[in-house]
Amino acid sequence: MLLGTRGIRGFVDGMVYVMLPAYLLALGFSGVQIGAVITASLFGSAISTMGTGLVAHRIAPARLLVYASCIMIATGIAFCIAGGFVALLIIGFLGTLNPSAGDVSLFLPLEQASVSQSVSDSERTAMFAIYSLHGALIGSIGALCAGIPLWLALRYNRSSLTGYRLTFVMYALAGVVVLFIYQRLSSHANTHPTNTPHALTDSRRVVYKLAALFSIDSLGGGFATQAIFALWVFHKFDLAVSTLGAIFFASGVLAAFSSLLSVSIAKRIGLVRTMVFTHIPSSFLLIGVVFMPNVWLAMTLFILRGLLSQMDVPARQSYVMAVVKPEERAAAASITNVPRSLATALPPIAAGWMLDQSNFGWPLLACAALKIIYDLLLLAQFRHIRPPEEQ
Repeated sequence: MLLGTRGIRGFVDGMVYVMLPAYLLALGFSGVQIGAVITASLFGSAISTMGTGLVAHRIAPARLLVYASCIMIATGIAFCIAGGFVALLIIGFLGTLNPSAGDVSLFLPLEQASVSQSVSDSERTAMFAIYSLHGALIGSIGALCAGIPLWLALRYNRSSLTGYRLTFVMYALAGVVVLFIYQRLSSHANTHPTNTPHALTDSRRVVYKLAALFSIDSLGGGFATQAIFALWVFHKFDLAVSTLGAIFFASGVLAAFSSLLSVSIAKRIGLVRTMVFTHIPSSFLLIGVVFMPNVWLAMTLFILRGLLSQMDVPARQSYVMAVVKPEERAAAASITNVPRSLATALPPIAAGWMLDQSNFGWPLLACAALKIIYDLLLLAQFRHIRPPEEQ
């Protein structure tokens, strides 16, 4: 059931991160305004994720997932109706909209805790790889289908804005589907609330150090979220939405299946080294995208980057769950992901301003540099702290 909900959410997220910048451009928003809406969405996700993690040891995660799906439904409906900058800024902050290829919503810590609780230590990394595969693969299919609502609107002589808004109708309908699944999950879940006074105890120091390092990674990622990357491509190369959706699809498919490969690599060299030694080459490929002389060479490198860019995700998720107690997993997932969401939320406004000033890929270069710094620090700090299956 959790794999199914991850796939459904991934599909509509894939549509949204392609269509959102195009929709906001059609409304007449500037790059800074678009960056502000993206920032509000990411910042709001961070706040809600933190709150979720802090109460997940007292309230069953399955029940919280039901509440989250109701917010998802309301988000889709509100984005469909509203058209003003301030209104969309507020909805982005309060809602569950995800303008990035990764999952940065309040669903994440709840699903991660439930997934890790359902398998043994030896199976945990493989399970997270399959979980990531569902999200990335189906998300890439959603990106490929991003142009369909626009095509339907134009085919039936409707405005392009109608097509964009149809995307958010589909987002709300997806929320209805996951709501029904989570209601069933509540009677089957293996994770239950505890009566412990604090969400984190013995694992607090390790979790905070990981959170600080992950925030550096996400600060870089905020300069090149899928929505910001799409905005750069629209500015520099003027690609059609459907073409960019196909490119995101190809990159997403490679990223999806590469997560399975990371399981084999982790068994050989460990989770931390897997995170680092696959992440650094992907950053160099992103730098190469900026300096390619034409769109097709740039997009080819971007697609190739998909082979490496998400390999660290199942390893990272598994590592965090491995170094904390079972009852602390929801809190650990929340606390390590909240700084990621906050840090990701900060750069889009700056990235949008950069793209207003120039078509050069300064945001992408900033992204790559910060990610390389993160990788080196992670290796230095955690290469000797091993999960149970590596001891």
